[in-house]
Amino acid sequence: MKTRFIAIESTLRTEGFSFIAGIDEVGRGPLAGPVISAAVILKENAKIPGLKDSKQLTKAQREALFPIIMKNALDYSIAIVSHKTIDKINIANAIRLANQMCIDHLEKKPDMVLIDGRDKQTLNIPYKTIIKGDTKVKCIAAASVIAKVFRDKLMEYYAKEFPFYRFEKHAGYGTREHRTLIGRHGPCEIHRMSYNWNLITEP
Repeated sequence: MKTRFIAIESTLRTEGFSFIAGIDEVGRGPLAGPVISAAVILKENAKIPGLKDSKQLTKAQREALFPIIMKNALDYSIAIVSHKTIDKINIANAIRLANQMCIDHLEKKPDMVLIDGRDKQTLNIPYKTIIKGDTKVKCIAAASVIAKVFRDKLMEYYAKEFPFYRFEKHAGYGTREHRTLIGRHGPCEIHRMSYNWNLITEP
């Protein structure tokens, strides 16, 4: 079923905004690995058939959409904030940092940013937060796919470096299998030590 996005981007253009960036983050909840934010500025007439919130797509669908989004983007950026920084400044602040890094890394500086969620940001340019924005706004949905594909690929890389934890299967989220493996082997170098380890299941 085709996603019906709201017309906020076209409305903002009629109000004089030229470069509208959508931002979404992936990795708020995992027990391991970084948080990733992506920012995407889409072309005005971007055509991305099948685009949805990344959580509503299969892995194969997300990977197929990735190059189509790239083709339809005026600009994009990806920011990584490590597990160590998450432990140091907490996940909410880590996401704010990742979002700011995304904006800083764009070559075309946006004059409006649309961000999934409701958290207050620290950006020095106009922005709007939109609850469930990844299901409502095209540029945010595009950012959600970019961030998800990138983070999943990164966790597949970590799976080769730390094979005991099967990161390629759960991407660091707190599944029963992941918690069992942490209980068996202890945490590794990329686990978030500030998270609640009392939830870990013993093997």
